[in-house]
Amino acid sequence: MSQLAVKVENISKLYRLGKVGTGTLKNDLNRFWYKVRGKEDPYLKIGQTNDRTKKGDSDFSWALKDISFEVNKGEVIGIIGRNGAGKSTLLKIMSKITSPTTGKININGRICSLLEVGTGFHPELTGRENVFMNGAILGMRKWEIQKKFDEILDFAGVEAYIDTPVKRYSSGMIVRLGFAVAAHLEPEILIVDEVLAVGDAEFQKKCLGRMKDISKNDGRTVLFVSHNMAAVKSLCNKGILLKNGLIEHIGGAAECINLYLGGENATTSNAKHFNIEKEGQVKLNQISIKGTGVPESEPLSEDLALELITDIDVIDDDPSRYHLSYHLNNELGETMFSFTNKEKANLEKGNNKITCYFPKNFFQSGSYSLSLLVVQDGRKPLINRKEMFSFTIVDRSRDFGVYMGREPGFIRPQFEWSNQIQ
Repeated sequence: MSQLAVKVENISKLYRLGKVGTGTLKNDLNRFWYKVRGKEDPYLKIGQTNDRTKKGDSDFSWALKDISFEVNKGEVIGIIGRNGAGKSTLLKIMSKITSPTTGKININGRICSLLEVGTGFHPELTGRENVFMNGAILGMRKWEIQKKFDEILDFAGVEAYIDTPVKRYSSGMIVRLGFAVAAHLEPEILIVDEVLAVGDAEFQKKCLGRMKDISKNDGRTVLFVSHNMAAVKSLCNKGILLKNGLIEHIGGAAECINLYLGGENATTSNAKHFNIEKEGQVKLNQISIKGTGVPESEPLSEDLALELITDIDVIDDDPSRYHLSYHLNNELGETMFSFTNKEKANLEKGNNKITCYFPKNFFQSGSYSLSLLVVQDGRKPLINRKEMFSFTIVDRSRDFGVYMGREPGFIRPQFEWSNQIQ
């Protein structure tokens, strides 16, 4: 029996910008004539890359281009990428809401799509009536809805308003009720597209827990699109990173998140920043991070000692007025901690190369970014460079048979230990 739940083969989607069809009757008839003769659509040979930030020369744009991947049963796949990358278009094709221009999709199992939760709710009907109507739209039989109604109501947490018309619900309450209905459909494949953005923190936690139960306990397949990287990382074991309608990377969820958040500035070796900046009596020349005692091309791995080097000139006759303050951010953009050279390696007049040493195994594998402030007189940020560069720490080599996963957290502090046996 096949273990494949979804197989996507060379899926592409071409849109004409601003018009329906090709724009003229002549071109539409030309396309039809090619199709009748079994030939390829002549307008597939034109079109620009799906980059929403640039005005192209063509009226045709590839929302998706040659997308291929496979999803096994029971896998939870996170599909991530910036706005306009093609995530929702891909899910709509998989849900058969729209058809692909080229390529095909094979789906093995019953599918349920949560692309816009609450779609189909009638504002004049009560919550109870909408549960039955929405459940029927999603493919549930009346007896199934009746059997699960109490569970749906308890999950949604809107019991007090269940017999109130939905037009009086908040957007969050509608999401609660819509997700509760869909989550109890029990499909083999669940497609979820950013439906948790409206819900509150408590409901988001409940939804993530439900999706984990669906995948782990029930062995169902989940395809999850979200801009919440913490949710993707918590829920998914595999990731697909889309960029401008193309697949940029397929791999582990954490790996895809690192590439997505690090962007083009992320690097795994000898990360440097060269933007010379002069403010007042201080000039910042360069900041870099590299492995100690290894070639510059060597990846920054967990088991390497690292050196953070800041090259800075101080012209002021009183260099004690200045100090450096660093902020280290994790892959979610959260500042983990700050540190400073103050009273450790004070600045002197002239050229300074301030080096901070990180011991081996200090960092977990993952993506990080560094911010730098040059502070004057202990209070005035003379230079403030947020997220100057990103760098990625890769897994260290491990012997076969030992634990191969990533430990929780972002850093691995080395503490002093003792054991006093009585």
